[in-house]
Amino acid sequence: MTAVLFDFSGTLFRVESTDSWLRGVVADAGVPFTEAELTAAVRALEAAGALPGGGAPARVPAELADSWLVRDQSAALHRAAYTGLSRQVTLPDPALHDALYDRHMTPAAWTPYPDAVEVLRTLRERGIPVGVVSNIGWDPRPVFRAHALDRYIDVYVLSYEHGIQKPDPRLFATACEALGADPRRTLMVGDDRRADGGATALGCGVHFVDHLPVTDRPDGLRPVLDLVS
Repeated sequence: MTAVLFDFSGTLFRVESTDSWLRGVVADAGVPFTEAELTAAVRALEAAGALPGGGAPARVPAELADSWLVRDQSAALHRAAYTGLSRQVTLPDPALHDALYDRHMTPAAWTPYPDAVEVLRTLRERGIPVGVVSNIGWDPRPVFRAHALDRYIDVYVLSYEHGIQKPDPRLFATACEALGADPRRTLMVGDDRRADGGATALGCGVHFVDHLPVTDRPDGLRPVLDLVS
């Protein structure tokens, strides 16, 4: 393998917990919340799957079902889908739903996996081009910059910028073309076997990691270094 493509959420970075997400927004907004109310809201938001990059919804409401399937094809669809899930949960101020969505796009909401910088730096030292291919509705480049990982990324191919989402092979093909890489000598690294596995349609190799909290996955990316030349 002479080029590597990485997914973003659950692969290179992990979003904060739902508890941290809600507490951060509540603190900024100054909305009164008892501890019991906050705990209940966290549980309800988790069940709703309202945190992008967090757990999947236990159930997608019928009115959101169609938009949910294509949520990563535009910024508007992404926001509508996730704020729609959030609004299934009653919060003391309706403005909190949009504030929650806005917070998840901030660098403070994301933490790199412990081995991400080592793996990306080593790939750069070996002269291996690297791309990020993500199903997403917003621009994660500021997250990479804030965590000093942008220096290791050669190209970003984001679903909402192209109007298509993984597993559509066109997204992976776009990344390979931008890198000048042969798909048959390119490795896709991700946490979603269906979405990221779409790269195999082009002949790419794939390596899957587990979508776990950063404290529970200290070295899931290191095997990548053994798979590239």
